[in-house]
Amino acid sequence: MTPFTLALVLASAILHATWNLWTKQLGPGVRSAPLMWLLTAISAVAYSPFACAAIVHDGWRPTLPVLGLLFGSAVIHVGYFLILLRGYRVGDLSLVYPVARGTGPLLASLGAIVLFGEPPSVLAIAGVLLVASGVVILTARAEFATNRKLAAGLGYGLATGVTIAMYTLWDGGTVKRAAVPPLIFYWGGEVIRMLLFSPAALRDRAGVRAVWAAHRARVFGIALLSPLSYILILIAFRHGALSHIAPARELSILIGAWLGGRVLGEGERTRRRFAAAAFAAGVIALALA
Repeated sequence: MTPFTLALVLASAILHATWNLWTKQLGPGVRSAPLMWLLTAISAVAYSPFACAAIVHDGWRPTLPVLGLLFGSAVIHVGYFLILLRGYRVGDLSLVYPVARGTGPLLASLGAIVLFGEPPSVLAIAGVLLVASGVVILTARAEFATNRKLAAGLGYGLATGVTIAMYTLWDGGTVKRAAVPPLIFYWGGEVIRMLLFSPAALRDRAGVRAVWAAHRARVFGIALLSPLSYILILIAFRHGALSHIAPARELSILIGAWLGGRVLGEGERTRRRFAAAAFAAGVIALALA
């Protein structure tokens, strides 16, 4: 991995952990459809000048197959955000975030090996084992059998990880093999996501106004940082192997676990930090493989 690619990955990790913290801080009372419409609408408008400039500069023109890939990506990302929001409503940031960000790249790396013919190595196998050990550290305790909040947080974290792997493979393959500029690709997907949520937002105008009135600063921040963190990764995908970059971006696990304990005061900091460290070591090994 080149220094330029590594810099993109590290910047993305910081931005990603930050907007996830803000999402958790929105609280359980925020309805998903109004929130998602606001986020996608703000992102689509804010990034449209840059996307249009990129279209003009690159002379890029959409084709029907690419539009199909954009729509598929948009649908996967909708599922990702809805599952993630639900996870943060029922579980702690320092549980849901590490599980999701640890299992996501693990599955993405395995998928890249199978779909794109990127062969495994000793380091890759070590990375898989370290990520698995992180899950064990978090879950190998009797409380998960009786504490519904912990069990639900784990379940939604794993489900989020599956969607992360899906969009990583889908989007990474698109920008690399279909040669779609990353900024244009994400912006196009954001426009489609805004349209998908528009009917629900129109039916719940009061909910849209309530979310904006109560959380406008965080909503605006999430709408700007979430696309930027991912656009940086899409750019990185064009300069390196997907099976290396996808795990490396999960250095945000350490940041997210620290924010959950430090900022939100979530319990069992030592256990969750050890698990986050195992996740981070695993994704570093996968990145170096």
